[in-house]
Amino acid sequence: MAAQSTLRGSAAEEAIAAFIEKYGNLVRSKLRNTTRTTRLLATLALAASIIVAGEGTRRRWQRERKEKEQGRKLLRTNSWLHNKDGSRTIYVPYKDGTSKVVIHRTKELTFEAHRRLFLNPPRVSGLGEGHVPAAQTKPGLNLAFLHQFLSLMSIVIPRWTSKEAGLLVSHGVFLMLRTYLSLVVARLDGEIVRDLVAGNGKLFLWGLLKWCGLGGFASYTNAMIRFLESKVSIAFRTRLTRYIHDLYLNDNLNYYKLANLDGGVGQGADQFITQDLTLFCAAAANLYSSLGKPFVDICVFNYQLYRSLGPLALTGLLSNYFLTASILRRLSPPFGKLKAVEGRKEGDFRGLHARLIANAEEIAFYGGAEMEKTFLNREFKSLKNWMEGIYMLKIRYNILEDFILKYSWSAYGYLLSSLPVFLPAWGGLGGASEQAAHGEKDGRERTRMKDFITNKRLMLSLADAGGRMMYSIKDLSELAGYTSRVYTLISTLHRAHANAYYVRGRENELYSLSDVQGTIQKGFDGLRLENVPIVAPALWPQGGDELIESLSLIIRQGDHLLISGPNGVGKSAIARVVAGLWPVYRGLVSRPKNIGEDGIMFLPQRPYLSIGTLRDQVIYPDGEADMRDKRKNEHDLKRALDHAKLGYLPDREGGWDTRKEWKDVLSGGEKQRIGIARLLYHEPRYAFIDEGTSAVSSDVEGLLYETCKEKGITLITISTRASLKKYHTYNLVLGMGEKGDEWEFQRIGTKQEKMHVERELHELRERLAQVEEWKSRREEIEGELAKVWVEGADELGPPPYIEVKPEEVQEEKGKEAQTSIEVEV
Repeated sequence: MAAQSTLRGSAAEEAIAAFIEKYGNLVRSKLRNTTRTTRLLATLALAASIIVAGEGTRRRWQRERKEKEQGRKLLRTNSWLHNKDGSRTIYVPYKDGTSKVVIHRTKELTFEAHRRLFLNPPRVSGLGEGHVPAAQTKPGLNLAFLHQFLSLMSIVIPRWTSKEAGLLVSHGVFLMLRTYLSLVVARLDGEIVRDLVAGNGKLFLWGLLKWCGLGGFASYTNAMIRFLESKVSIAFRTRLTRYIHDLYLNDNLNYYKLANLDGGVGQGADQFITQDLTLFCAAAANLYSSLGKPFVDICVFNYQLYRSLGPLALTGLLSNYFLTASILRRLSPPFGKLKAVEGRKEGDFRGLHARLIANAEEIAFYGGAEMEKTFLNREFKSLKNWMEGIYMLKIRYNILEDFILKYSWSAYGYLLSSLPVFLPAWGGLGGASEQAAHGEKDGRERTRMKDFITNKRLMLSLADAGGRMMYSIKDLSELAGYTSRVYTLISTLHRAHANAYYVRGRENELYSLSDVQGTIQKGFDGLRLENVPIVAPALWPQGGDELIESLSLIIRQGDHLLISGPNGVGKSAIARVVAGLWPVYRGLVSRPKNIGEDGIMFLPQRPYLSIGTLRDQVIYPDGEADMRDKRKNEHDLKRALDHAKLGYLPDREGGWDTRKEWKDVLSGGEKQRIGIARLLYHEPRYAFIDEGTSAVSSDVEGLLYETCKEKGITLITISTRASLKKYHTYNLVLGMGEKGDEWEFQRIGTKQEKMHVERELHELRERLAQVEEWKSRREEIEGELAKVWVEGADELGPPPYIEVKPEEVQEEKGKEAQTSIEVEV
């Protein structure tokens, strides 16, 4: 044998050598036949290909290195890149480096296509015209739920070639594979028991080996099912979150309208986006496996049991399904409605805690901890009572559900498995094999054991699938509650985005959101209001309150305007109307475009400091990448801080990249001056300043206004400080007239204004002339008060333990009289 193998090896080596020699001679002959020019061209082509490949590799390496450096930089500055198609490129941490993620903005055409699903739903959805959709709009297993769920699915699965569709297909493949493995395991289980009863050790060990191999593959399949379910949930949440963010945070100011104009979701939009959206995506991803796979299992296992046990067993199984489903559906509590109300109560309780955190300093000054604790305990008690009621309902339902699905179905399964034994004629293939093995006692018992174990395994799998189908009724009810909440949020956002407000039964409501007829013109070089009523809007569908009947004015470049008047007459309301926060019910508002060199910028009454670095506070709402695009650097930011009298901040706080909770670090005056620094950084042509320097001293305030005017910024200031008049050209005085809804537009420094000032001085002089009369009257009153008010009593003197000289008493009375006179003047 060894000699034969040696001969075979030498023969193979000789064949290989002959093959190499033959083709080597052929190649050499080909090379000899080619010309020198051809060989030179081939050499040059080879060299060129090597050089091009090397250059391509070098450029690719440089591009990847540049992307990594850019990714680390953008990751550090928490910024992003704007692409030409409107998408954004961000870098996220990944392993030891960064990974590039491109986020595509939802197109306006997509919103318009989806609007019909959310603004004009069928009446069964409970969201018809003229109704404010509430979170608890009768969620349940009905046509409304079907419409809402399919509408949301059109967002999360935009097309069949999307990532979400691929994940669902992969998930479905593994679910089908798991069903097939269940059939194989059932048959293998029967074979192992048969071989064990028969005493066949070889087949028994081979069966155990196949069982272990199949178990490893089944474990991998189960793990992939759970993994893909999580991936589907994350993919759904990512798609919905980006869609909602694009609809929520845009130039239409929907994030403001949702909380202040529209009553659809109230103040709890944060809970809808964070909690309810997460629960909906998790429940929707789980629905695919909790409802789809059991349905497939039931069909497959029923077919197998029909073959094994016959038509009588199939009829019994189907009747059992319908009976169980009817009982559970009739006795099942309305979990959808209960979950929706629980979500609303959870949101209210969390909102109270958020309110406490946001206003902690004010509450601490008032000492209102006990009152806030009362509010929190009362809200938590309401939530606790509601959840305890749900748990009590679940206890009774779970007792019934477990008894029916686990024990009753198991007993019924044993009964059906006995059909081939006791009724062979109605037992299908099992009854036929029972009759065929009637004369063989041992063979019949082994076959009966194998069939019984296989059928038992199938029955257990079928009971598990049926149980999951019945359990999914409860899951569907909870999903209906989450679906109603998310659908409510998106429909409200679509209504605010399209200004699609309707009135039912309020046709004569004045200044309602369904009766907005005014126009906002952007791109105008100046500020113009023509017959614009200033109206404080109420939550839809209520009408607004009129503050000013009709306002008309025009401001050009260099015409600085001061808006003054008492509180509550609509000074800040004018800024809100011009900015587009409040609707223009009538008339025309012409204004520049948004922030930019030729635009308009608004400084609100409450300074806002964003999260991020000190640099981000100055350049807000720009990011660092936007600052670089404008060809500005830290020297420009330092110059803006110097003009705002905040040049010491970078050194004091540790540099431009320092991250702190700036609203707690900076004082009130520093916060307002940060707003002025932002104004000097952006350098708009017009600026609305609403009490933007109320916490700043008068001398610094004057320097800030002069600096802004030197930069060519036309100032429109809302303030009650008369000292600011000298920095403005015009004065719009509000709150005049008997009702306080009249106004006067006047130029500062005119003859009429001087006459008004002289009139005030004359009134003060007349009051000062009455000082002596007031002093004498005050002494008379004090003399009367010093007496004991009983008949014939003497003047009341000081207590015996106090020694007061008469001249000190007279001096103290004189001081009090002088103080009283100064207060009156």
